[in-house]
Amino acid sequence: MQIIRMWIERDWSGALAALEGAFPAVLLTGPRQVGKTSLLRHDHPGRTYVTFDDPSLARHAETEPEDFLSRLAEPVMLDEVQYVPGLFRHLKRRIDEDRRPGRFLMTGSQTFALMQNVSESLAGRCAVLEMSTLSFREALRALPDLTDLDFLVRGGFPELYAGRFERPADWYAAYLATYLERDVRNLRQVGDLRDFDRFLRAAALRSGTLLSYAELARDVGVAPNTAKAWVSVLRASGQIYLLEPYHRSMGKRLVKSPKLYFVDVGLACYLLGIEQVETLRASPLAGALWETFVVGQVLRHFRVERQRPAVWFWRTAYGEEVDLLVERGGRFVAVECKLSERPGPEALRGFRSLVNFYGEDVLEAGLVACRTSHSYLLQEDPPTRAVGVVELVAALPSG
Repeated sequence: MQIIRMWIERDWSGALAALEGAFPAVLLTGPRQVGKTSLLRHDHPGRTYVTFDDPSLARHAETEPEDFLSRLAEPVMLDEVQYVPGLFRHLKRRIDEDRRPGRFLMTGSQTFALMQNVSESLAGRCAVLEMSTLSFREALRALPDLTDLDFLVRGGFPELYAGRFERPADWYAAYLATYLERDVRNLRQVGDLRDFDRFLRAAALRSGTLLSYAELARDVGVAPNTAKAWVSVLRASGQIYLLEPYHRSMGKRLVKSPKLYFVDVGLACYLLGIEQVETLRASPLAGALWETFVVGQVLRHFRVERQRPAVWFWRTAYGEEVDLLVERGGRFVAVECKLSERPGPEALRGFRSLVNFYGEDVLEAGLVACRTSHSYLLQEDPPTRAVGVVELVAALPSG
Protein backbone atom coordinates (compact mmCIF):
# COMPACT_ATOMS: atom_id res chain seq x y z
CA MET A 1 0.00 0.00 0.00
CA GLN A 2 1.19 3.49 -0.84
CA ILE A 3 2.28 5.48 2.22
CA ILE A 4 2.29 9.27 2.38
CA ARG A 5 4.63 11.77 3.98
CA MET A 6 2.29 14.74 4.09
CA TRP A 7 -0.12 16.23 6.58
CA ILE A 8 -3.55 14.60 6.51
CA GLU A 9 -6.30 17.14 7.05
CA ARG A 10 -8.32 16.15 10.10
CA ASP A 11 -12.06 16.56 10.52
CA TRP A 12 -11.45 17.76 14.07
CA SER A 13 -10.02 21.13 13.00
CA GLY A 14 -13.45 22.69 12.49
CA ALA A 15 -14.78 21.44 15.82
CA LEU A 16 -11.66 22.65 17.61
CA ALA A 17 -11.90 26.13 16.04
CA ALA A 18 -15.56 26.45 17.03
CA LEU A 19 -14.88 25.51 20.64
CA GLU A 20 -11.81 27.71 21.10
CA GLY A 21 -13.84 30.62 19.76
CA ALA A 22 -16.36 30.15 22.55
CA PHE A 23 -14.47 28.85 25.62
CA PRO A 24 -11.45 30.19 27.53
CA ALA A 25 -9.98 26.66 27.56
CA VAL A 26 -10.35 23.60 25.36
CA LEU A 27 -9.17 20.12 26.31
CA LEU A 28 -8.44 17.69 23.49
CA THR A 29 -8.55 14.16 24.88
CA GLY A 30 -8.33 10.66 23.47
CA PRO A 31 -6.01 7.64 23.41
CA ARG A 32 -2.28 8.02 22.89
CA GLN A 33 -1.01 8.58 19.35
CA VAL A 34 -4.28 9.66 17.75
CA GLY A 35 -2.74 12.97 16.69
CA LYS A 36 -3.86 15.39 19.43
CA THR A 37 -0.57 17.29 19.73
CA SER A 38 0.07 17.22 15.99
CA LEU A 39 -3.35 18.73 15.30
CA LEU A 40 -2.87 21.58 17.76
CA ARG A 41 0.65 22.39 16.58
CA HIS A 42 -0.40 22.23 12.92
CA ASP A 43 -3.42 24.48 13.41
CA HIS A 44 -1.58 26.91 15.76
CA PRO A 45 2.07 27.02 14.69
CA GLY A 46 2.87 30.27 16.52
CA ARG A 47 1.32 29.48 19.87
CA THR A 48 3.43 29.07 23.02
CA TYR A 49 3.90 25.33 23.53
CA VAL A 50 4.70 23.46 26.76
CA THR A 51 4.74 19.69 27.21
CA PHE A 52 4.48 18.07 30.61
CA ASP A 53 6.16 14.98 29.23
CA ASP A 54 9.21 16.96 30.41
CA PRO A 55 9.50 15.99 34.12
CA SER A 56 11.20 19.25 35.09
CA LEU A 57 8.38 21.35 33.62
CA ALA A 58 5.75 19.12 35.22
CA ARG A 59 7.47 19.47 38.59
CA HIS A 60 7.67 23.26 38.23
CA ALA A 61 3.98 23.47 37.32
CA GLU A 62 2.97 21.30 40.28
CA THR A 63 5.17 22.89 42.94
CA GLU A 64 5.09 26.54 41.79
CA PRO A 65 1.96 26.83 39.64
CA GLU A 66 1.54 30.61 39.87
CA ASP A 67 5.17 31.24 38.91
CA PHE A 68 4.88 28.71 36.09
CA LEU A 69 1.73 30.27 34.62
CA SER A 70 3.01 33.83 34.97
CA ARG A 71 5.99 33.02 32.75
CA LEU A 72 3.83 31.81 29.83
CA ALA A 73 3.08 34.10 26.90
CA GLU A 74 -0.60 33.59 26.08
CA PRO A 75 -2.34 32.12 24.21
CA VAL A 76 -0.71 28.88 25.28
CA MET A 77 -0.79 25.18 24.46
CA LEU A 78 -0.38 22.78 27.41
CA ASP A 79 0.41 19.21 26.35
CA GLU A 80 -0.16 16.07 28.47
CA VAL A 81 -1.94 17.89 31.31
CA GLN A 82 -2.81 14.61 33.07
CA TYR A 83 0.67 14.85 34.61
CA VAL A 84 -0.09 18.12 36.45
CA PRO A 85 -3.40 17.63 38.31
CA GLY A 86 -2.56 20.41 40.77
CA LEU A 87 -2.49 23.02 38.00
CA PHE A 88 -6.21 23.00 37.27
CA ARG A 89 -7.43 25.07 40.22
CA HIS A 90 -4.84 27.74 39.36
CA LEU A 91 -6.03 27.76 35.75
CA LYS A 92 -9.56 28.24 37.10
CA ARG A 93 -8.53 31.40 38.98
CA ARG A 94 -6.80 32.86 35.93
CA ILE A 95 -9.75 32.10 33.68
CA ASP A 96 -12.18 33.67 36.15
CA GLU A 97 -10.11 36.85 36.01
CA ASP A 98 -10.17 36.91 32.20
CA ARG A 99 -12.79 34.92 30.29
CA ARG A 100 -11.48 35.66 26.81
CA PRO A 101 -11.92 32.60 24.58
CA GLY A 102 -9.02 30.56 23.29
CA ARG A 103 -6.50 31.35 26.04
CA PHE A 104 -5.59 27.74 26.86
CA LEU A 105 -5.51 24.75 24.54
CA MET A 106 -4.73 21.50 26.35
CA THR A 107 -4.21 17.86 25.47
CA GLY A 108 -4.40 14.82 27.71
CA SER A 109 -4.80 11.08 27.39
CA GLN A 110 -8.26 10.55 28.78
CA THR A 111 -8.35 9.06 32.26
CA PHE A 112 -10.89 9.21 35.05
CA ALA A 113 -8.60 11.40 37.17
CA LEU A 114 -8.07 13.90 34.35
CA MET A 115 -11.77 14.26 33.60
CA GLN A 116 -12.56 14.57 37.31
CA ASN A 117 -10.08 17.46 37.61
CA VAL A 118 -11.64 19.20 34.62
CA SER A 119 -15.21 18.73 35.86
CA GLU A 120 -14.36 19.90 39.38
CA SER A 121 -12.08 22.87 38.56
CA LEU A 122 -13.00 24.02 35.05
CA ALA A 123 -16.72 23.29 34.77
CA GLY A 124 -18.28 25.83 32.40
CA ARG A 125 -14.85 27.20 31.52
CA CYS A 126 -13.38 24.35 29.48
CA ALA A 127 -14.82 22.51 26.48
CA VAL A 128 -13.79 18.87 26.01
CA LEU A 129 -13.32 17.31 22.58
CA GLU A 130 -12.63 13.57 22.51
CA MET A 131 -10.45 12.77 19.49
CA SER A 132 -10.06 9.44 17.72
CA THR A 133 -7.70 7.92 15.20
CA LEU A 134 -8.05 8.66 11.49
CA SER A 135 -11.42 7.95 9.98
CA PHE A 136 -11.63 6.11 6.68
CA ARG A 137 -12.82 9.34 5.08
CA GLU A 138 -9.77 11.24 6.37
CA ALA A 139 -7.40 8.57 5.11
CA LEU A 140 -9.07 8.60 1.68
CA ARG A 141 -8.27 12.29 1.26
CA ALA A 142 -4.59 11.44 1.18
CA LEU A 143 -4.84 7.95 -0.36
CA PRO A 144 -7.78 7.90 -2.82
CA ASP A 145 -7.06 4.28 -3.82
CA LEU A 146 -7.19 2.98 -0.24
CA THR A 147 -9.76 0.19 0.15
CA ASP A 148 -12.02 -0.27 3.14
CA LEU A 149 -10.44 -3.62 4.01
CA ASP A 150 -6.90 -2.26 3.71
CA PHE A 151 -7.85 0.46 6.17
CA LEU A 152 -9.64 -1.99 8.46
CA VAL A 153 -6.53 -4.17 8.83
CA ARG A 154 -4.05 -1.30 9.12
CA GLY A 155 -6.16 0.85 11.41
CA GLY A 156 -6.32 4.60 11.76
CA PHE A 157 -3.32 5.60 13.86
CA PRO A 158 -1.67 8.45 11.91
CA GLU A 159 1.89 7.12 12.40
CA LEU A 160 0.97 4.12 10.27
CA TYR A 161 0.55 6.44 7.28
CA ALA A 162 3.76 8.43 7.79
CA GLY A 163 6.10 6.17 5.82
CA ARG A 164 8.27 4.85 8.64
CA PHE A 165 6.71 1.41 9.20
CA GLU A 166 6.55 -1.20 6.46
CA ARG A 167 4.74 -3.57 8.81
CA PRO A 168 2.00 -2.09 11.01
CA ALA A 169 2.69 -4.92 13.48
CA ASP A 170 6.06 -3.32 14.33
CA TRP A 171 4.35 -0.09 15.32
CA TYR A 172 1.54 -1.83 17.22
CA ALA A 173 4.03 -3.89 19.24
CA ALA A 174 5.76 -0.70 20.41
CA TYR A 175 2.43 1.04 21.02
CA LEU A 176 1.13 -1.81 23.11
CA ALA A 177 4.29 -1.91 25.23
CA THR A 178 4.07 1.85 25.85
CA TYR A 179 0.35 1.68 26.59
CA LEU A 180 0.80 -1.11 29.11
CA GLU A 181 3.71 0.55 30.86
CA ARG A 182 2.41 4.13 30.95
CA ASP A 183 -1.38 4.25 30.92
CA VAL A 184 -2.16 0.93 32.56
CA ARG A 185 0.38 1.21 35.35
CA ASN A 186 -0.70 4.80 36.02
CA LEU A 187 -4.28 3.62 36.52
CA ARG A 188 -3.01 1.22 39.22
CA GLN A 189 -5.68 -1.39 38.65
CA VAL A 190 -3.45 -4.01 37.04
CA GLY A 191 -1.10 -6.23 39.01
CA ASP A 192 0.27 -8.57 36.34
CA LEU A 193 0.91 -7.05 32.92
CA ARG A 194 1.23 -10.48 31.31
CA ASP A 195 -2.29 -11.34 32.45
CA PHE A 196 -3.47 -7.98 31.17
CA ASP A 197 -1.85 -8.60 27.79
CA ARG A 198 -3.77 -11.89 27.55
CA PHE A 199 -6.88 -10.02 28.60
CA LEU A 200 -6.42 -7.53 25.74
CA ARG A 201 -6.25 -10.36 23.23
CA ALA A 202 -9.30 -12.06 24.73
CA ALA A 203 -11.19 -8.77 24.50
CA ALA A 204 -10.19 -8.39 20.84
CA LEU A 205 -11.70 -11.82 20.17
CA ARG A 206 -15.00 -10.42 21.42
CA SER A 207 -15.03 -7.09 19.61
CA GLY A 208 -18.47 -6.71 18.07
CA THR A 209 -20.07 -9.24 20.42
CA LEU A 210 -21.98 -9.25 23.69
CA LEU A 211 -19.80 -8.62 26.72
CA SER A 212 -19.63 -11.37 29.35
CA TYR A 213 -17.33 -10.62 32.26
CA ALA A 214 -17.53 -14.25 33.37
CA GLU A 215 -16.34 -15.54 29.98
CA LEU A 216 -13.53 -13.00 29.79
CA ALA A 217 -12.39 -13.87 33.29
CA ARG A 218 -12.48 -17.61 32.60
CA ASP A 219 -10.44 -17.32 29.40
CA VAL A 220 -7.74 -15.21 31.05
CA GLY A 221 -7.75 -17.02 34.39
CA VAL A 222 -8.72 -14.07 36.60
CA ALA A 223 -11.68 -13.27 38.84
CA PRO A 224 -14.80 -11.71 37.24
CA ASN A 225 -14.33 -8.56 39.34
CA THR A 226 -10.80 -8.29 37.93
CA ALA A 227 -12.15 -8.59 34.39
CA LYS A 228 -14.68 -5.86 35.17
CA ALA A 229 -11.95 -3.58 36.54
CA TRP A 230 -9.77 -4.18 33.47
CA VAL A 231 -12.65 -3.39 31.13
CA SER A 232 -12.90 -0.09 33.01
CA VAL A 233 -9.19 0.49 32.34
CA LEU A 234 -9.70 -0.05 28.60
CA ARG A 235 -12.66 2.32 28.60
CA ALA A 236 -10.88 5.01 30.64
CA SER A 237 -7.89 4.96 28.29
CA GLY A 238 -10.08 5.18 25.19
CA GLN A 239 -9.31 1.72 23.78
CA ILE A 240 -12.82 0.24 23.82
CA TYR A 241 -16.42 1.39 23.72
CA LEU A 242 -19.43 -0.35 25.27
CA LEU A 243 -22.63 -0.01 23.26
CA GLU A 244 -25.74 -0.40 25.38
CA PRO A 245 -28.85 -2.33 24.26
CA TYR A 246 -32.09 -0.51 23.55
CA HIS A 247 -35.05 -1.21 25.82
CA ARG A 248 -38.40 0.39 25.28
CA SER A 249 -39.84 -2.66 26.96
CA MET A 250 -38.01 -4.34 29.83
CA GLY A 251 -39.44 -7.74 29.03
CA LYS A 252 -37.42 -10.94 29.23
CA ARG A 253 -37.31 -11.19 25.45
CA LEU A 254 -34.61 -8.50 25.17
CA VAL A 255 -30.87 -8.83 25.75
CA LYS A 256 -29.56 -6.65 28.60
CA SER A 257 -25.76 -6.99 28.14
CA PRO A 258 -23.74 -4.33 26.26
CA LYS A 259 -21.61 -5.04 23.21
CA LEU A 260 -17.86 -4.46 23.29
CA TYR A 261 -16.05 -2.66 20.47
CA PHE A 262 -12.44 -1.67 20.03
CA VAL A 263 -12.33 2.03 19.15
CA ASP A 264 -9.67 1.39 16.49
CA VAL A 265 -10.27 -1.82 14.57
CA GLY A 266 -6.63 -2.00 13.43
CA LEU A 267 -5.51 -2.56 17.02
CA ALA A 268 -8.02 -5.39 17.34
CA CYS A 269 -6.66 -6.94 14.12
CA TYR A 270 -3.10 -6.74 15.45
CA LEU A 271 -4.09 -8.41 18.72
CA LEU A 272 -5.74 -11.19 16.70
CA GLY A 273 -2.72 -11.71 14.43
CA ILE A 274 -4.50 -10.38 11.33
CA GLU A 275 -1.93 -8.45 9.26
CA GLN A 276 -3.20 -9.01 5.71
CA VAL A 277 -6.55 -8.57 3.99
CA GLU A 278 -6.37 -12.20 2.86
CA THR A 279 -6.08 -13.31 6.49
CA LEU A 280 -9.08 -11.16 7.39
CA ARG A 281 -11.21 -12.62 4.60
CA ALA A 282 -10.45 -16.15 5.81
CA SER A 283 -11.11 -15.37 9.48
CA PRO A 284 -14.37 -16.40 11.20
CA LEU A 285 -14.09 -13.03 12.97
CA ALA A 286 -14.28 -11.02 9.73
CA GLY A 287 -17.96 -10.10 10.17
CA ALA A 288 -17.48 -8.93 13.75
CA LEU A 289 -14.42 -6.88 12.75
CA TRP A 290 -16.37 -5.27 9.90
CA GLU A 291 -19.06 -4.34 12.44
CA THR A 292 -16.35 -2.95 14.74
CA PHE A 293 -15.06 -0.84 11.84
CA VAL A 294 -18.52 0.52 10.95
CA VAL A 295 -19.51 1.33 14.54
CA GLY A 296 -16.18 3.07 15.07
CA GLN A 297 -16.75 5.30 12.03
CA VAL A 298 -20.22 6.24 13.26
CA LEU A 299 -19.02 7.14 16.75
CA ARG A 300 -16.18 9.27 15.30
CA HIS A 301 -18.67 11.13 13.14
CA PHE A 302 -20.85 12.16 16.07
CA ARG A 303 -17.85 13.25 18.15
CA VAL A 304 -16.51 15.42 15.32
CA GLU A 305 -19.94 16.98 14.87
CA ARG A 306 -20.15 17.56 18.65
CA GLN A 307 -23.39 15.60 18.77
CA ARG A 308 -24.49 13.12 21.40
CA PRO A 309 -27.47 11.29 19.96
CA ALA A 310 -28.82 8.20 21.68
CA VAL A 311 -27.04 5.29 19.95
CA TRP A 312 -27.92 1.69 20.76
CA PHE A 313 -28.08 -1.85 19.41
CA TRP A 314 -31.19 -4.02 19.64
CA ARG A 315 -31.31 -7.76 20.18
CA THR A 316 -33.85 -10.29 21.43
CA ALA A 317 -33.12 -13.46 23.33
CA TYR A 318 -34.01 -15.33 20.13
CA GLY A 319 -31.20 -13.73 18.13
CA GLU A 320 -33.20 -11.07 16.26
CA GLU A 321 -30.89 -8.10 16.05
CA VAL A 322 -30.17 -4.66 14.58
CA ASP A 323 -26.52 -3.67 14.84
CA LEU A 324 -27.01 0.05 15.43
CA LEU A 325 -29.93 2.35 16.22
CA VAL A 326 -29.57 6.13 16.07
CA GLU A 327 -32.54 7.69 17.84
CA ARG A 328 -34.13 10.89 16.57
CA GLY A 329 -37.43 12.15 17.99
CA GLY A 330 -38.51 8.72 19.22
CA ARG A 331 -37.83 7.05 15.85
CA PHE A 332 -34.71 5.34 14.57
CA VAL A 333 -32.29 5.35 11.72
CA ALA A 334 -31.21 1.72 11.82
CA VAL A 335 -27.86 0.41 10.58
CA GLU A 336 -27.00 -3.16 9.67
CA CYS A 337 -23.36 -4.14 9.02
CA LYS A 338 -22.65 -6.59 6.19
CA LEU A 339 -19.19 -7.50 4.92
CA SER A 340 -20.47 -8.48 1.46
CA GLU A 341 -20.21 -6.16 -1.54
CA ARG A 342 -23.85 -6.51 -2.58
CA PRO A 343 -26.18 -7.65 0.21
CA GLY A 344 -29.71 -8.55 -0.78
CA PRO A 345 -33.13 -8.62 0.93
CA GLU A 346 -31.83 -10.98 3.65
CA ALA A 347 -30.01 -7.98 5.13
CA LEU A 348 -33.39 -6.50 6.07
CA ARG A 349 -34.32 -9.31 8.46
CA GLY A 350 -33.33 -7.36 11.57
CA PHE A 351 -35.20 -4.25 10.45
CA ARG A 352 -38.36 -6.31 9.96
CA SER A 353 -37.99 -7.86 13.41
CA LEU A 354 -37.66 -4.41 14.98
CA VAL A 355 -40.82 -3.21 13.20
CA ASN A 356 -42.73 -6.34 14.24
CA PHE A 357 -41.63 -5.80 17.84
CA TYR A 358 -42.41 -2.07 18.17
CA GLY A 359 -44.67 -1.17 15.24
CA GLU A 360 -44.26 0.37 11.79
CA ASP A 361 -43.67 3.93 13.04
CA VAL A 362 -40.46 3.01 14.88
CA LEU A 363 -38.23 3.00 11.80
CA GLU A 364 -37.48 6.26 9.98
CA ALA A 365 -34.92 4.75 7.58
CA GLY A 366 -32.57 1.81 7.20
CA LEU A 367 -28.95 1.73 6.07
CA VAL A 368 -27.01 -1.43 5.28
CA ALA A 369 -23.31 -0.62 5.65
CA CYS A 370 -21.48 -2.86 3.20
CA ARG A 371 -18.60 -2.85 0.70
CA THR A 372 -20.59 -1.57 -2.25
CA SER A 373 -18.98 1.10 -4.43
CA HIS A 374 -22.38 2.54 -5.42
CA SER A 375 -25.37 2.78 -3.11
CA TYR A 376 -28.65 1.19 -4.16
CA LEU A 377 -32.20 0.93 -2.90
CA LEU A 378 -33.19 -2.22 -1.03
CA GLN A 379 -36.65 -1.15 0.08
CA GLU A 380 -38.87 1.87 -0.47
CA ASP A 381 -40.93 1.93 2.74
CA PRO A 382 -39.28 2.69 5.05
CA PRO A 383 -36.51 3.88 2.72
CA THR A 384 -33.60 1.46 3.04
CA ARG A 385 -30.35 1.64 1.11
CA ALA A 386 -27.15 -0.35 0.85
CA VAL A 387 -24.26 2.10 1.27
CA GLY A 388 -20.48 2.17 1.60
CA VAL A 389 -18.97 3.34 4.86
CA VAL A 390 -18.20 6.91 3.75
CA GLU A 391 -21.74 7.35 2.40
CA LEU A 392 -23.11 5.84 5.60
CA VAL A 393 -21.48 8.57 7.68
CA ALA A 394 -22.80 11.27 5.32
CA ALA A 395 -26.35 9.85 5.60
CA LEU A 396 -26.49 9.84 9.41
CA PRO A 397 -28.86 12.23 11.18
CA SER A 398 -27.37 15.62 11.98
CA GLY A 399 -28.31 18.58 14.09
